[in-house]
Formats: sequence, structure tokens, C-alpha cells
Amino acid sequence: MSNLAEQIREALSMFARIGTEPALIGGLAVVAHQVVRATKDVDFLVEAEAANRIHDALLELGYQCIYRSEDAANYVRATEGLDLLYAHRPLARRLLAQASERNTPMGRMRIINVEGLIGFKLQAFANDATRMRDIDDIRALLKIHRASLNMDELQAYFALFNKTDLLHELLG
Repeated sequence: MSNLAEQIREALSMFARIGTEPALIGGLAVVAHQVVRATKDVDFLVEAEAANRIHDALLELGYQCIYRSEDAANYVRATEGLDLLYAHRPLARRLLAQASERNTPMGRMRIINVEGLIGFKLQAFANDATRMRDIDDIRALLKIHRASLNMDELQAYFALFNKTDLLHELLG
């Protein structure tokens, strides 16, 4: 089993121990939604109220906090990275609550839906236009899941970030 798989298993155990249920987001969630791509870190959406408990637990596991705000945190341990987004706004809370549970080789894990994942990828790109990997991920997710996507939800995300033209370009 890869180091990444062991890292996820350990994180899931830690989340269970402190009583919070994360949802997988980021590159591994892209993979979980049938897009082949490589990633080096693990990204989770978690309840904002659990931020301090998670922080303390990650420090106990040997992680170093390299960034932490009310919205997000980044941790490293040797070559392992673990990133958190804190769900405190209603939209993020809804996406966390709606995450689907799946059996994986690392255990049962909740994974954000495709629309929500595209929304988070879009937010990352809107915050930093050099993040072209996020646009590539969005394009791949749209291609694979176009027939089953909730287009009203997607249009709302793109409108939220003033990127409606980008959605039309990606769907074109």
C-alpha cells in the first residue's frame, strides 16, 4: 500500500477518534470521480467547529502546521501533505452534509459530489489564476460527468465567482 493510502487511513482513524466526519476533496476526489491524475497530498473538507481538535490531533501525529486561517489549513510531515478546508459557510456545510459515503481500500470515506468538487476547484482558480491544474480537472470532470451534472448548481458556482463565460468555454 502506498504512503498516501497509509496517510489517508491514519487521517480517517484520527477523524473518527475526535468525532468528526470529513469529506475528501482535491486531487484524490477528482480520482474518485473517475479522472486519472496524480496527486501528492490529501485534501479534506471538515466542520469548522472541529478545527482546533483536528489541529491538535495532527500535531500529535507529527504534522507541522505551515498555514492556518479560519478558512483553511495546510500541514506537512516529512514528504506528506494534508490540507483542510473548513466548512463554516452555508454552501460548504451543505456540500459536507451531502458528501456520499464509499467503501475504499483505506476504509469508509465520504467524498464530495462532482458539482461541489468543481465549485471548490473553481474557487481555487478564482483565487489564483495560475492554478491551471484546477481548470484541467474541471474540464475532465465536465467531460466525464456532463450528462449527469446538475447544471443549475454548476451555473450558480460559476456565477458566484463571476466566471460564467468560463463555464460556456469549458462546455463548448
